[in-house]
Amino acid sequence: MEANKEVILTQEGYNKMEEELEFLKTVRRKEVAGRIKEAISFGDLSENSEYDEAKNEQAQLEERIAKIESILRKAKIIEESEIDSSIVTVGSKVTVYDFEFEEEVEYTIVGSAEADPYEQKISNESPIGKALIGHKEGETLEIQVPDGVVKLDIKAVTR
Repeated sequence: MEANKEVILTQEGYNKMEEELEFLKTVRRKEVAGRIKEAISFGDLSENSEYDEAKNEQAQLEERIAKIESILRKAKIIEESEIDSSIVTVGSKVTVYDFEFEEEVEYTIVGSAEADPYEQKISNESPIGKALIGHKEGETLEIQVPDGVVKLDIKAVTR
């Protein structure tokens, strides 16, 4: 992620990140500190795998906290009222027909920090997200993706 690059988030995504940050700072930090304290009580730190694991976990935790704080500092929240529902933009819900799988799928276009494919939230920087931006209901797109071409018919654009 570029140092000063603005991060686009929906209000829901921003709130989720704030909740995760609060949880990491309050609950997880205490848990990890407790594990470190317990590992120290085992004695000799040079051959203490519990201590090494707890310190690694602490480093990962602090890295995640710093990343979330950075994202929240740079966040630009997409206001629901600013979303033009006639064209696909960040914040849009897009119902598409996937010709290959012969099924309708609903995607929500979000900023990369909020993307979650398991919840059908795709990044505005992903091949499909980027291709859908700016298009309207009724359009059919052929999108180049890493494993070929995906043909999608835009059925609906909503907020």
